Amino acid sequence: MENNPTYLFVVAAALIDEKKNILVQQRPEGKPMAGLWEFPGGKVEAAETPEVALVRELKEELGLSIDAQTLKPVAFASEPLGANHLLLLLYTCHEWTGRPQNLEATAMQWVPVHQLRHLEMPPADQPLVEQLLLAL
Repeated sequence: MENNPTYLFVVAAALIDEKKNILVQQRPEGKPMAGLWEFPGGKVEAAETPEVALVRELKEELGLSIDAQTLKPVAFASEPLGANHLLLLLYTCHEWTGRPQNLEATAMQWVPVHQLRHLEMPPADQPLVEQLLLAL
């Protein structure tokens, strides 16, 4: 009988500004995949909906206030991650209150959507980039 993987439910946001640039942040040293660029977000905790988790994560990571109603699901990715399995839900967001602050990542930057392909990103983010290119 096979070992059943632990599922990691993760949410991320493609924050899109008025010029259609997308905010990405660089994973800090000491974390898995350190140095790679990613969409802001994080794990869904017990008893949280994905949208509530994403609102919480964007507040913690970037200091932004977001209304969950403005989050639009755009894509998902399913990836093996060691003995676990990652399910990543990507949302787009065009509206927020506050100015993004780099509270947890090594760096952050606004990137035109077509340049996302040229960044080193975690494997689970790659299909999401393709979906963003189609959606924008």
